[in-house]
Amino acid sequence: MNSKLELTPLTASIGALAHGIDISSELRLDEVKEIESAMDRFAVLVFRDQLLDQDQQIRFAKNFGPLDTGLRKLRRGTHRFAYNELADISNVTAEGEVAERSHSRIVSNVANQLWHSDSSFQQVRAKYSMLSAHVVPQFGGDTEFADLRAAYDELPDWRKTKIDNLVGVHSSLHSRFLLGDTGYDEAQKTAIAPARWPLVQTDPRSGRRCLYVGHHICEIEGMTLPEGRMLAMDLIEHATQRQFVYQHKWRVGDLVMWDNTATLHRGKWYDFAERRELRRATTEEVVRSSEAARLQQELELAQ
Repeated sequence: MNSKLELTPLTASIGALAHGIDISSELRLDEVKEIESAMDRFAVLVFRDQLLDQDQQIRFAKNFGPLDTGLRKLRRGTHRFAYNELADISNVTAEGEVAERSHSRIVSNVANQLWHSDSSFQQVRAKYSMLSAHVVPQFGGDTEFADLRAAYDELPDWRKTKIDNLVGVHSSLHSRFLLGDTGYDEAQKTAIAPARWPLVQTDPRSGRRCLYVGHHICEIEGMTLPEGRMLAMDLIEHATQRQFVYQHKWRVGDLVMWDNTATLHRGKWYDFAERRELRRATTEEVVRSSEAARLQQELELAQ
């Protein structure tokens, strides 16, 4: 069967506009494989004019692996959606009103403006995220994506040698603490144990080497806390240079899909008094990198 997926690159290294597949419908296996192959190449795909309802978005996401609930493990109270696996990326309360600036929903919006990979703080990390736009502000609220593969390629050799065997510790609340969001009880603080990930990993599908950094890193093993955090910040600064970044300007009906193991992303500023509503479904990584698998094996042998 001939391929229906058409791809238009958006930058030299990351992102493509995807045409030709109706993702609101049940996908054939060959269509799923086409999308996965495109993700291996571009790491970010943009589907235009496909406004999915909750059922359609969950069905689409399930084509690519088991679904992740992320920080829903920490949060309590009413959820606006029928599925816990749909993250509410908005400034809207459970009652449907635009949140006050002191509301936890706004804190989440601010935290999303830090460079990160979804669920890097979990032992089973996120693979693909799929974010669907339903209401967008008149100005701002873009999302930026940084290519961690190209960023690794452009590191100087001395830096590659230094970081090749280092391990970052990722904490679910570290980025929140950076912003002064510290109002969590002990049960919430310990609900998700920190996750250990190599700073450099080889993608098991594409074979490309990637940095794996972001603002969830709270320390780097074998380094003092200040030196480790400075190294993490230096690597984030390197990876988010403009030549590695695609900036997406949202339109209602967009669905953007990205690979969390190969990219960083962040939201950009918008006026929190203006309604913005997006919904995200995220899949868990099924096959680990060789470096992460080796680290897990070492941990199991040490126990």
